[in-house]
Amino acid sequence: MPHIMDNPANDSDDGDSGSSTPNPLPFPPVTKQHILHCSVGSWYPKFRNVTPKTRIIPLTQAFMNYLHADSIILPDDDDADYDEEKDVSKDWRELHQTIKATISELDGAVLPKLNWSAPKDAANMNANTMICRFPREICLLLKSSDFVSHDLDNAFDGCVDANPDSPLSKTDIPYVLVLRKAVMGWNPSVEFRCFVRNKKLLCISQREKGLFPFLHNMRDKLQSMIKVFFETRLSTFEDDNFVFDVYVPNPYTQVWLVDINPWAPRTDPLLYSWTELHAMDEPLDEPEVPDGAFLRMTIDPAKREEMVPILASQEAAEKEKEAAEHEDVEEMDDPYLPELRLVKPGDPEANLWASGQYSAYKLPLEVVNAGQSPEGIAQMARDWKELVNQQQPESEDSE
Repeated sequence: MPHIMDNPANDSDDGDSGSSTPNPLPFPPVTKQHILHCSVGSWYPKFRNVTPKTRIIPLTQAFMNYLHADSIILPDDDDADYDEEKDVSKDWRELHQTIKATISELDGAVLPKLNWSAPKDAANMNANTMICRFPREICLLLKSSDFVSHDLDNAFDGCVDANPDSPLSKTDIPYVLVLRKAVMGWNPSVEFRCFVRNKKLLCISQREKGLFPFLHNMRDKLQSMIKVFFETRLSTFEDDNFVFDVYVPNPYTQVWLVDINPWAPRTDPLLYSWTELHAMDEPLDEPEVPDGAFLRMTIDPAKREEMVPILASQEAAEKEKEAAEHEDVEEMDDPYLPELRLVKPGDPEANLWASGQYSAYKLPLEVVNAGQSPEGIAQMARDWKELVNQQQPESEDSE
C-alpha cells in the first residue's frame, strides 16, 4: 500500500536545525525481485495453509487495459440481459465469468485486491465497505483506488535490479486479482504488523490505530504466539528483510498470515517510524550449549542402588535452595520476545475514531499537486481568487 514517508526533518540525526539536507534512512537497495516476492501471487502458494481462504486469478491484458482506461463503465452482471455490443467486458468476458464463479465458490462475499494493495481508499464508492458480491463492485473499487493505481503504474518506483544483466520492467509483473473470502465478524483490533530485519523478528505494532485495552492484558501471549509463528512458518521466505501482517482471532489460539509487505519506505510503519526500526537493536540469539558442556559418567552397577537415594536427596536440597533464592522475586521477562507496541490511553492514536480513514487520499488531485511546492500553493491561491472574482459579477447580475 502506498505510504507517505516519515518526515525527513524528523529523520535527520544532524544537530544543526538549520540544515536543509536531512540524513537519508539507511535502507538497503530495494530490489524489484523483493517487490515481486511480496506479491500475493508469489508467496500465497507457500503459505496457503496459514492464510485465510483465498483465490488467485491471473489478469488478462484486456482487463489491464480496462483498469487503465479513464472512464468508469461497469460490466453487466446479468447474463440474461447480456448485450455484447454494449458490454464493456466483452474483451474479457471469460475473466468476468471466472470472477463471478469464484465469488460464488467463496460463499458469495469476497474482499478484492491486486498483487500488493487492497482498494481500501475507495471503499466510500462501494457503500463504505470492501465486501463485494458482484464483479461490477470489484471493478468499481479497483478503478477508483489510488492504491491500485500505484500497483499498476509505480510498483517498481525507486527499485533496482538484483541482476543488472537481466533487468525487470513493468511488463514482467504477473498481475493477479486476489479474492479473499469475507469473514463475518472479522475484528481489525487483533491485526498486527510485524517487522523482520536480517531474518529476525524485530518488533510488532497493532494495525488498527485506536485504543483497545484488552490487548494490554494479552501482551505476553501475543508476543509469544507471533514469535513462534514467525519461526515455524515464515523461515522459508526468500528475503532477509520484510514486513508481514497477521490476524489473531478469538479465542486467540491461532495466528493467520494476512499479507507480506516490502521492507521499504512505501510500507506504513504504523506506531513506529522507519528511523526507529533502523536504529533498533536486533534480538539476541538463543543461547547454544557448547560442545563438552556435559560430563558423561559411568556408575558401577553394583554402586547404582546406593547412589539413587543420595542423588535424590541432593536434587531435593537443590530445589529447596532455588525456591528460597527466588521467593518474592518477580519472574524476568523473556529476553527473546519481540517488542509489541500498542496504543495507550493518552496517545494521539487513541482519539483517531473521529477522523475518516484514508482521509489524506480524499483531497482533490489539484490540491495534492499544488502542495508539492510553495509556488504551487501560491499559484493555486491566485487561481482561486480569480475564480471567486469572476463569479461575483454573475451573482450580482442574477440578483
